[in-house]
Amino acid sequence: MLNFQLSPEQLKLQKKARKFALKEILPVAWYYDEIDETPLPVLKKAYESELINGGIPKKYGGNGWGLIEAVVLTEEFAAACPGIATSIFDNSLGMEPLQLCNNEPLKKKYFSKILNDFKLICFATSEPTMGSDVAGIRCRAQRDGDAYILNGTKYWITNGGIADYMSIFATVDPDSQHKGICAFLVEKDWSGVSIGRKIPKLGQRGSNTVGINFKDVRVPKENVMAPPGEGFVLAMQTFSRTRPAIGAFAVGTARSAMEFATDYAKKRRAFGSKIANFQAIQHKIAEMYQKVETSRLLVWKAAWEADNQIDPTISASIAKFYATEAALEVANEALQIFGGYGYTKMFPIEKLLRDARLYRIYEGTSEIQRYIVSGYAMNVYQPVMPPLEDLPIQREMDPTGAENEDGATVWRCRICGHVHYGDEPPDECPYCFFPKSAFKKI
Repeated sequence: MLNFQLSPEQLKLQKKARKFALKEILPVAWYYDEIDETPLPVLKKAYESELINGGIPKKYGGNGWGLIEAVVLTEEFAAACPGIATSIFDNSLGMEPLQLCNNEPLKKKYFSKILNDFKLICFATSEPTMGSDVAGIRCRAQRDGDAYILNGTKYWITNGGIADYMSIFATVDPDSQHKGICAFLVEKDWSGVSIGRKIPKLGQRGSNTVGINFKDVRVPKENVMAPPGEGFVLAMQTFSRTRPAIGAFAVGTARSAMEFATDYAKKRRAFGSKIANFQAIQHKIAEMYQKVETSRLLVWKAAWEADNQIDPTISASIAKFYATEAALEVANEALQIFGGYGYTKMFPIEKLLRDARLYRIYEGTSEIQRYIVSGYAMNVYQPVMPPLEDLPIQREMDPTGAENEDGATVWRCRICGHVHYGDEPPDECPYCFFPKSAFKKI
């Protein structure tokens, strides 16, 4: 039996997150966007309010929240400020490889550190010349006894400049592609780790984004999350569980833009009437609302699959690319409703539009998600309908079977669908003129 109702506990968490977002995030969103800084005080308050790190399993001392809880939280935070929400969520992203790996001593050690003190952890796969192509990692991990020596650079790393710990993906051999990828947990203060300048961005300026360089960084065997050959799978498993949250970011951003646009339309007057009375505006708002609702359902479906041990890869990709593109469309339409005022920094729409644009890029571009989904649709998905050439509906045949009472063989042209009756196919199709080789016996 399907159920789209949140549990009492989830509703309580949603209420708590919404209250935090409206009180602690929304009032300072504009300020941190202007100064292009990550609000560490807000992140610390989220930690103190137990709104960060909730996904750590109960056996390690965490709350053991699932992905449904994660996307509910994320939507509320993103509605207040997508950039600050990204910084808050990044701890979940950074911890996901640690949670999924098989290194129990490592989990116990670092989960304890993260729970008992305000600590941040970032996730690092992207590099200056590699983003969505995880198999193209160039950062090297060279075996040295029981340890590994890291050399290379990571780029586009959210919270990289403020994180205490880092989930790092590297390769023992770039030519081996995915077969050479491994993963480590690295501490920022280790010798050889250096942080680059903050990267200036169009939007999401409330989140810290930097490059990280590794020069002869020694990683002990105890900090290996995935040995060579297993790192790629770990990265893909991570994305399958975190991409629904990116969709939730988009839902929150789109919802916020829609609510602001609706409020404005009810108050703005033009041509002697409130613009909310104009059908063109009503249609825009209807489509915005539709996109918010459908996006949320896709996100919740992917999260539900993950929480119920169903592989969420395809649903996560669908939710990610649909919701993120919908958010951009909603924010753009909201600006149109605001008109010239929406283009100014006096209202929040231009910021939401700038912030929403990034969703189509990080954690796998929309193009990558389409590639994943199309591969599944064409190669894995099991269709219900028969192949075209085997369609039982035959245009030229009497449905009573009267035309084929003599038991003649039925042939169908695989090009145009023409049906021919006889012991042999025609030498040439009378419709598309393809030779008899185009016909298949059905």
